[in-house]
This record gives sequence, C-alpha cells and structure tokens, in this order.
Amino acid sequence: MNAKDGNRAPNRSIPGNPIWPSLRSYDRRHLDRISLPIGGIGTGTIGLGGRGDLRDFEVGNRPAKGFRPSYAFLAIRIEREGFPTVGRVLEGPLGDGEFEGMEGSPASNHGLPRFSSARFEAAYPFGQVHLEDAALPAVTLGGFNPLVPGDLEASSWPLAAIRVTVTNTFDTAIVASVASVIENFVGANGTDSSVGANRNEVRRGNGIIGVSMTAPELDPRSEAGGEFVMAMVHAEGSATSIRTSWADGSWGNPLLDFWDDFIADGALHERESRAQRPIASLASSTTINAGESHAFTVLLTWSFPNRRAWNSESVLFDETDYTDEIVGNHYSIAYPDPWQTALDAVDALPKLEAETVAAISSIVDSSTPIAIREAALFNLSTLRSPTVFRTSDGRFYAWEGVMDKVGSCFGTCNHVWAYEFATSYWFADLAWSFRETQYELATHDNGLMSFRVGLPISESQKWETAAADGQMATLVHLYHDWTLSGDNSRLARLWPAARKSLEFAWIPGGWDADQDGVMEGCQHNTMDVEYFGPNPQMGTWYLAALRACTEMARAMGDDEFADKCHNLFVSGSKWIDDSLFTGSYYRHEIRPVGPDGFIANGLRHATMGSRSLEDPDLQLGDGVLVDQLVGQYASRLAGLGGVLDSDHVATTLNTIFERNFRRDFHDHFNHMRSFVLGDESGLLMCTYEEGKRPSRPFPYFSEVMTGFEYTAAVGMIQDGNREDAVTVIDAIRSRYNGLRRNPFNEAECGHHYSRAMASWSAFVAWNGFEYNGRSRTFTIDLAAPEGGTFWSTGSAWGTWSQGARGDVVTGELTVKGGSIAIEAIIVSGTKLLIDGDVVKRAGTTVRVRSEYGVLSSSLAPQDAKV
Repeated sequence: MNAKDGNRAPNRSIPGNPIWPSLRSYDRRHLDRISLPIGGIGTGTIGLGGRGDLRDFEVGNRPAKGFRPSYAFLAIRIEREGFPTVGRVLEGPLGDGEFEGMEGSPASNHGLPRFSSARFEAAYPFGQVHLEDAALPAVTLGGFNPLVPGDLEASSWPLAAIRVTVTNTFDTAIVASVASVIENFVGANGTDSSVGANRNEVRRGNGIIGVSMTAPELDPRSEAGGEFVMAMVHAEGSATSIRTSWADGSWGNPLLDFWDDFIADGALHERESRAQRPIASLASSTTINAGESHAFTVLLTWSFPNRRAWNSESVLFDETDYTDEIVGNHYSIAYPDPWQTALDAVDALPKLEAETVAAISSIVDSSTPIAIREAALFNLSTLRSPTVFRTSDGRFYAWEGVMDKVGSCFGTCNHVWAYEFATSYWFADLAWSFRETQYELATHDNGLMSFRVGLPISESQKWETAAADGQMATLVHLYHDWTLSGDNSRLARLWPAARKSLEFAWIPGGWDADQDGVMEGCQHNTMDVEYFGPNPQMGTWYLAALRACTEMARAMGDDEFADKCHNLFVSGSKWIDDSLFTGSYYRHEIRPVGPDGFIANGLRHATMGSRSLEDPDLQLGDGVLVDQLVGQYASRLAGLGGVLDSDHVATTLNTIFERNFRRDFHDHFNHMRSFVLGDESGLLMCTYEEGKRPSRPFPYFSEVMTGFEYTAAVGMIQDGNREDAVTVIDAIRSRYNGLRRNPFNEAECGHHYSRAMASWSAFVAWNGFEYNGRSRTFTIDLAAPEGGTFWSTGSAWGTWSQGARGDVVTGELTVKGGSIAIEAIIVSGTKLLIDGDVVKRAGTTVRVRSEYGVLSSSLAPQDAKV
C-alpha cells in the first residue's frame, strides 16, 4: 500500500466539480478487498470496489455481502480519428484469485475488456479509481455520498453518486461515450430472490435521463420490494440514449448484443425482452478536445421501505433474528420517490459535495499522523453501513455489526456502542436519539436498562438483562452529549431515568450493594460473560459514571445526590488503587457468590456466563487486560478528568503495550476468532504471567479486536505516550490494507463493527480538542507549535490553525458549518477570553494573537485576549 500523506488526488479540476481529497492510495496489489460503501446514514449502501466494480448491493433492508445484480457495470467507448474504436469496462485488471472457477473465471464482468492498470484513492466518503491504458485517455471513476458534520439530513440521502472523469491526453479530439448498466434486482437482496413482473420505465426531466426499476406484483410487505433508479446527467453538448432491456437469446447473446450496439456508435437502441429481470442501460456521448476533461455523472437512488424488526430475544445470527413486524425506514418517508430524489440531487449535490469536500479536506490536511486520520475517517463508514438504521418514527437503532446476510447482535447494545464517541462529535441528533431510546424506552421502573433495546417500541424492555459496563457507560455518554450541547432541557427530561439507572447499582444483590464505590457483584459485560468481584474494567466505568452523575445532579439542583456520587467516587477510586493495582497493572479479584449468595434479577444471563457460583470460570482474573482503563479513557474524553492515580495509569499503559503488543503472530495460539495472523502486528486482548491464567478465562482473551486496541491507544495519547499509540494504530491500519482486508470494514462480531469507531477518539485526543457548551469554552492542544486540525461538536465544525514566528504565536479558529457559542478559548492550557457572549456561525473566523507565546501554559489568562 502506498500512503499518500494528506495530498490531493491528481485528477484535473472541472468547473463545478471540486477536486476530491485523498488520504490513502492503493496500488494494483491492494485492490481486491476494497469495497467503499456509498449511501446515506440509515439508507443502505452500494460498494465501490477497488478496481472500479460495483459490489455489495446492501439496499434491501438486509446485510448482503457479495450480493450484486447479475449485470452491474460502467463501460467506456473512445473514438479517435485515424485509430480503431476502443471499448472497455470501467474496471482495472482482475485479481490473481479470480482466474479459476469450475467454468473459468468466477468474477463478475470477467469477459469484458478492461483497463491495463488501476489505482484506488480514498478519503472517506470519497473513493476514486484511476484507470490507465495506453489505448485510452486518462479516466477516473469516483463515487461518494454527502457527509457533512452536524447536518444529519444532508448526510442521509439514499444515493450513490458516481462520476466518470475523462481527460483527453491525446493531441487530437476524441468522442467519449460512457454507459451504465444495472439489472432490475428489485425483489432480490442477497437473502430473498423473488420477482414480481419486474419492469423498467424511462424517465426524463431536470437535465437527466433515467430508468425506474420496480416489481409491482411483489408481496407489498416484501423486504426487498421497492424502487431503484439509475439516472445520468445530460450535460450540455452531449448526446444521451437509453435501453430499458437487453435482447433475449441464448449462449451469452444479450451481452454480445449490448456490446456490439454500444461499440458501434456509442449510442444504445431499445430491445424487447421477456426476461424476468430486465437489464437497464444508459449512455452519454460527447466530444472532448485535446487537453480537456469531461465528467459523466451517474446517480443511483432507491427506496425499500419494508424494514423488519429484529427479534428482541435472539442473537443466533440467522433468519430467526428478524420478525414479520415492519418498522419501516425513515429515509423512505423523507425520500419516497427515487426518481424525485434523483431530480432533487441534480440541484442539491453541488452544494453538498462542496461542503463534504471542505470538511474531509480539513481532516486530510490536519497535522495529525496519517494512521490516526485514516483510522478515524475510514471507520465513519460504519455509520452508513447496514449496521445503523432509522425506523419510520425517526429513531435510530443499530446492530453491533452485521454478518454476511443478517445483523449481528441486535439492540444498539450499550456495552459495545459505549466505546465510540464519533456519533456525538459528528451528529448530535443521532447521539441524542440513542440516549432518548436508552432512557425513555429501555430503562425499567427499577432502573435496570435493557442493554439490548427491543423492536418495535412495545418490546423495548423485552431483553431483561443489564450490562454493568454498558449501563454505566451510557451515563458518561449522557454527560458528554449534554456538555457538547449545553442543553439543560434535554438533560432535565432524561435525568430522572438516568438517576434511577445509577441507583440500580445499589440494590440488594446488585453491583455495588454495600455502596462503597466498588462493583463487587455479578457484572455482565462486553466480554459476554459475568465477572464476579472487583475488577478495573467495570470499576473504571463505574467511577466515570459517578463523576458524570456528580456533575449532572449538581446541574439539576440535586446536591444531596451529587454529594453521594462524589463520595462514592472518592472511596471507590482509592480502594481500586490500593487493592487492585499490582505495581504493573490492575487485576481482577475474583469473588465467588457461593451457593447461598444472592444475585438480583436481571444481572445474570442464563446461557453466557459461568454455570458455577462457587468456582466461576470465564473470569479475567490476574491478567493484563487491553481495556482495563476503559472508564479512564471515556472520562477524560468526556472532559471529566481521570478516575485513578495518574502514576498507576501511566505504569499500566506501559505494561499493556509491553506485554500485549506483538509484532507478529506466527507462533500465537488462539482458540477463537482470528483478526490478526502471521506477520501482522496487534495488541492482544489479555496476557497472563506463567501460572496466573485461569484454566478457562473469559472467551476472547487470545484474540485481537480493533475497538479495544483503539481504546488503549487513546489512553496512551491522553497520558502523553504518543509513540506507542501511533505504533498500535498503524498496526491496525496496516492489517486493513486492501490486500487482506477491506479498509472500510473493521470487523469484530460481524462486519462494520461499531466499537471500531473508537478510532475517532484518537483524532480528538491527539489534538487535545474539547468543547464545553455549558461554559462555552473551546479547548485545543496541538502536539506541535505549528499546525492545524479539524474539529466538530455534533452541531458545528471548523478548523483550528496556529503558527509561530519568534516569540509571536498566532492562532485562527474558523467555523465552517453550524453554529457554536464561545466565550473562551483555551490553547495549550492558556485561557484566552472573548469579549461578550458571541455565537460563532459558519463563515466566522476568530483570530488569536499573543506576543507572549499563547502556547506556553505559564501565560496568565489576563495576558491575552481575542
């Protein structure tokens, strides 16, 4: 893989089409696994393959890895005076693994002539395939869907925009024709394969031509039922043509007839067909003078409204994970007519594209190490994958991840989603939707929060088990979202349920029944087992929650409760430091409940943990756990500060790296899933000194999983150990390099696993960014005196840049989208006051200057003002 450190893609700019940013470049050897998901939040996606192919059509309300229509491709024809006409599918060479099958190559479009070389460049959500061939001009096939920080609606279009840019590198004019082909796959989604009098209909208007694909005789409740549109922009000076179907025939005749028709003159001529799935085709032709470029734009839009509810009891990863209850899709209400969506996109896309380019370029151009930028940005694709969806009532829900054909672990699982804060920094409304569902729907009257939320709403509390880590983590997220927004009214609405969820820890037989600030009880957690006895993983989450509740209770006027939370925090923190720290790390003190012990209802999952209460297995015990400081990580990220002794924390982080990081895995034994193999590097989940490992530890101890790796790496950044943090993150991204794994799909229990979005926390921590909407304080602390970065709050975004010349340091804060209230800026520990209470809106720039060196923490606050 060739890493391009923050440079822009070299494609030529065309008026009205901004140059897309590029962060990573992948050569021919690293293309096979690439599938960049193109689609909006909660709409489903279509994958742009590394060589230019369309794959993974996941728009039919199910995950659908490997599913694509029988025909789906783009092709080009070039006519140049004095030379033979040339035609190619807009794809690079096939990978070495796609040459052999029972009847030759099993690859899609294998028989079509293709470009001799390809290179993929990406800065999510932008993907670009640069295609080269001596007989053809320079061609770039790019795809994207708008992704605008803080603008949920702009980022939720059911749309894949594909742009083919042809640059005439010859010394004479050429006639270039581009065709787009997709079979009517309505009724098929990788699981179902029904047909229902599938029909293609020609559509025209607003400068585009298109084909609407439907199946009017499908069961009206079919998951795969709906409408799909393929449209092409009719550029000035171009000629367009259309086919609603291919010719019938045997022995490959339909493809032969299409290719002959297209190559003959670059125009398509209608055919009649009795095929159950008619194939639609569009073409556009134009003359391009020497040295000039032209962009052909294809818009794919869709509406598949019949999303089914998940089974609120099952995590079997099969068909039983779904019910017949239709909960619908919000996007199908907002965009019910895909043809109208395409028409609207013609006018809306230029602005949305420019905003997306501006935001992503700010990340690409950040002075943050490239591995951190890549990890943070590329994992945002999970928000647009089948992992996340929005029901017709507007609420957001999510799987933990997705399997090939079904979701993985339903319920917006609070102990998995606990690790990521990307949703809060990017889309405040999405994060608040999670919080509202967790406290308004999933929290029982006694404070137990179902850690898996049921669907439909009437079954929200059907999963009657609480997760010790997830329930505490949700309180930290509530605090963080409240702090970012400064919205007391939202907190006030959720606070009664939030308070109950903390008090639930204190019930008889509960996590902290003796109310000493330490969890000793039966603690179901993200390792899918129950820990018995005090341990750092649950303990730090609990301490972070106590800190959060101290602040929230104080703001709600509940001082007595705030004092209690504070006192429990102080006593719990001291006990863990005194009793669990070994001198190198924090251990788990296993305390069996015993045959006569009492465990409160809702704390123990009947089938996942130890069967013995006298000698429980599946425990952590005396091991070096990768995320033993997870609550410390979350507390500091949320602006609450650390929860344990800082020297102990530093020592523990060093121990985690020294004992758990391996530079190769040739000799590693792993009895579970392998997410790292052979010569790859990674941070093990847990290591044990000889003789200290339980005979049967918690199930995942020998694995490597990226979300946990990121959590530990962020802790290292927060503690000042940046070198080890970059080593860990670079190891992760080296594994997801396009050759062995898809750079846009970090897996754990399924593809597009939500915990991996903890990678965004690394970007935030590296730049020392924090925003407090209550005090209206903007904080930044770059690693170097000169540089700049992107920042976002979930409702606003912009850039910060700073530089130094001698003793004079200047800084510039620019708000590029949304609005943010600012009264003070803290730069590397120095508070710079702003006169007045000013709301900074998009386009506002605040300049900071100090002749005393604003980057020095010794500068007194009164010495510098904005």
